[in-house]
Amino acid sequence: MNTDTADSTTTADIEAVHEVVATVERPQRAKDAEGFLTLFHPDALWSTAHDKLLLGFGTIADFARAVLPGAEWDGDVTHEAVHVQFPRPDVAAVKVRRVHHSAEGDSEGAPLYVMTRRDDGRWLLHACWNTPVRTA
Repeated sequence: MNTDTADSTTTADIEAVHEVVATVERPQRAKDAEGFLTLFHPDALWSTAHDKLLLGFGTIADFARAVLPGAEWDGDVTHEAVHVQFPRPDVAAVKVRRVHHSAEGDSEGAPLYVMTRRDDGRWLLHACWNTPVRTA
């Protein structure tokens, strides 16, 4: 995993960003919409893996509450932060490797998460774009 840091970015910030990525995985596996929603900034935007753009926390919440509890998938999904870059001490650009492991084989996604650090030090998802990795 590569990490580029601004001078004032701390190890705690890097660890916190990695924890957010790991936390995305846990509520999705548990189909826990409320746990998933704790990760978002109030002004967030989210693009789903199927390219549906969700603007603002309320829209993201409506979508997550409607879709996540009844989601059906086989196998397991993992998320890994493969590159973290801090263009400013309170902004992190995070490239994520998402792999869906199933009996039919693995499929991969390459989300980009832009996170912002709140005044209380907590990192939240602010702008996220989920991109499938297409195989030839």
